[in-house]
Amino acid sequence: MSAHRMRLLDQPWPLKAIWVVLLVEAGLALATGALIVAFVALTTFALTLAPIYLQRFIAVRIPAAFIVAVALFLMATLFLGEARDFYNRFWWWDSLLHFGSAIGFGLIGVVLMLILVRGDRLSAAPITATLFAFCFAVTIGALWEIFEFAVDLTLGTNMQKSGLVDTMKDLIVDCIGAALGAFAGYAHLRGWQSWLFTSTIRDFVTANDHLFPRRRKRRAKADADLAGPP
Repeated sequence: MSAHRMRLLDQPWPLKAIWVVLLVEAGLALATGALIVAFVALTTFALTLAPIYLQRFIAVRIPAAFIVAVALFLMATLFLGEARDFYNRFWWWDSLLHFGSAIGFGLIGVVLMLILVRGDRLSAAPITATLFAFCFAVTIGALWEIFEFAVDLTLGTNMQKSGLVDTMKDLIVDCIGAALGAFAGYAHLRGWQSWLFTSTIRDFVTANDHLFPRRRKRRAKADADLAGPP
């Protein structure tokens, strides 16, 4: 069995379920001549594979929970949102996705801060890491709103829907989600490991030991102390 096939088979079952749904939807769409729906489903399926293979090129191991979250977001945004028109069928769909993506970018901001300080909790003041992660996530949300405005202005689309009201609503939701994701970083640095989302940060740090040399040295020293003198 090839390494590529083994890598796919080793993925968690929620991710495999998403793949099955997308492939079945693509097959049904092709059978009924709905080529656009089939194209969106297959494109979404291909994009869900990206984090799995991207790990090989950036020398970073992405936790399974984060890969599943990315796949869910892609499916909700591209397939359900666009192909199945959830954006128009459910008024809260766009806000839900903004909220979820802001949490994700908040967590990414925390991880970036930890990488910058080489994984040293003592160097990463909890409040500093939290503010950095919050600002990082809100900045991504603001850039997305600028992108929507630019597309509407140049192509005559309606991504912003109700204009200013839609933009402000999205930014408010982004701030709430960003605060949640950023606070998970605060909880992680404080050692509150039972807090929501801290397990995702912990899993990333554990899986990418090579990115955090100070953490590795501290653990080696602790192991040596436990072992005692030779």
